[in-house]
Amino acid sequence: MHSLQDKDYDKAVQSLISRFGCKAAIFDLDGTLINNNHYHLLAWQQYLLNNGISISEEEYNAHFNGRTNKDVIQYIYKEPLTPEAINRYALEKEALYREIYEPYINPVDGLIDFLAALHRHHIPMAIATSGIQVNIDFMFSHIPIKQYFPVVVNSSHISKGKPDPEIYLKAASMLNIAVENCLVFEDAVVGILSARSAGMKVVALNTTEDKEALFQADMIIENYLPGNFDS
Repeated sequence: MHSLQDKDYDKAVQSLISRFGCKAAIFDLDGTLINNNHYHLLAWQQYLLNNGISISEEEYNAHFNGRTNKDVIQYIYKEPLTPEAINRYALEKEALYREIYEPYINPVDGLIDFLAALHRHHIPMAIATSGIQVNIDFMFSHIPIKQYFPVVVNSSHISKGKPDPEIYLKAASMLNIAVENCLVFEDAVVGILSARSAGMKVVALNTTEDKEALFQADMIIENYLPGNFDS
């Protein structure tokens, strides 16, 4: 017996299936499953301050958000770095992020009920994130959604980060679902470009960017509460 709330989420999922031909859902992580990009910004600012560098929120959104640590660190230092150095810098920053964010970690509003509704409609799900496995495990240890994601693609599984379509193509292949039937949930402009280049439809969350910046998405929502899917 489903509750009235369940029925509202079921209706939202049915509308996505009808509108977009959705047979699989692929989620970015940062800013999409958890509303954490402010804390990534704080962590990068602290890491860079320790190294005598400062960044603005605008620069973060333009050059950091949605990108792999490798691409971000190469942008910061603007010189060739060894893989060992990139990994060392990235782990230092990500440890700061987890320390700063842990007291505040929460899913985006409506997420858990929305994932349950997708599951009731037999929609397979994957995560395609520019992040690293330790941060994915950190999220799963605090947010009870791991059971919905048999497929998780992270930055170590790809050679080209977003906006290249590689990560979304890999997720679709692992789900064994045609790209035109995959619906992507993203918060970053580079992620939207990645998914669209892969031939997928995109629902954008404006957790990080202004709605105006997300114009290339097929739908824009604030969170996963059912009323967001009425438009």
